[in-house]
Amino acid sequence: MLLEVKNLYFNYQTDKTLFQNLNLNVDEGQIIALAGESGCGKSTLLSLIYGLMDWQNGEIIFDGQKLLGPKGNLVPGEAQMKFVAQNYDLMPYGTVYDNVGKYISNINLKSKKEKVDELLDVVGLTEYAKVIPKNLSGGQQQRVAIARALAVLPKLLLLDEPFSNLDFSRKFELRDKLFNYVRQNKMSLLISTHNLEEVLPWADKIVVLQQGRLIQNDSPKETYENPYNDYVAKLLGEVNIFSDEEKTQFNLSKKHYFPHQIKVAENGVEATVLESLFAGSHYRNRLKINDKSIVIYTPNSISGKVFLGF
Repeated sequence: MLLEVKNLYFNYQTDKTLFQNLNLNVDEGQIIALAGESGCGKSTLLSLIYGLMDWQNGEIIFDGQKLLGPKGNLVPGEAQMKFVAQNYDLMPYGTVYDNVGKYISNINLKSKKEKVDELLDVVGLTEYAKVIPKNLSGGQQQRVAIARALAVLPKLLLLDEPFSNLDFSRKFELRDKLFNYVRQNKMSLLISTHNLEEVLPWADKIVVLQQGRLIQNDSPKETYENPYNDYVAKLLGEVNIFSDEEKTQFNLSKKHYFPHQIKVAENGVEATVLESLFAGSHYRNRLKINDKSIVIYTPNSISGKVFLGF
């Protein structure tokens, strides 16, 4: 076990407790997605693990050693870990190359250049090596910070919403290269997100926080097929949520159906199509079943009345 969070208790010196008896494990080489809406405690938990904040009770054990937090460390942060927060802390007057190579030894400059070039390729910034941070976009600065963190091959990499400032096209490219690099170098990764679709294909485990409580800790497949509650289902993307009464009324096997899971059929539950919009790989259709509005995806446009199979 590389990281153990045991019975963690934390509050911000107010009456409201954020974490109470929180438990979390990360194995060597695992990619863990830490998911939840803004304010659920994701960033705080990463800051506690990295040693930027003190907790009131419980233990955080990394690589067999109990962590002490700021009270026990002269310099905040933990060796063998790297944390990329949402403020990137780049050297303002150093180039992208200088920032990425900050923690790489200068003893062998050829080897250093090869390493920096490799990392710039991972984050898609090869052509920006000589640019200074103020001339970069927020998303580009974020990628510089990620490359700098990867440079020292930490045992545990902590990333806080690393795709939040990226263009849609860049997001796919960075995800593939980043997760492959982490796997190839046998790093462990704890990555926070409010959108599980961003990390689902690469994660070994999905850990969901809701108001400081860990409410689900499962494989991506189990999380997707059996979300613990409506909150978890919504983190997985657009979803149709049925009440217990509606579940019985429509003879459904579960409460949560993603749009692609509901099909137009020869018979079944009758619905009225309200709109059918082209969405690239599919049509996004809004329908009404009695007074219930739902969304389904179909390969072709639909109209009028249809039957649905669940």
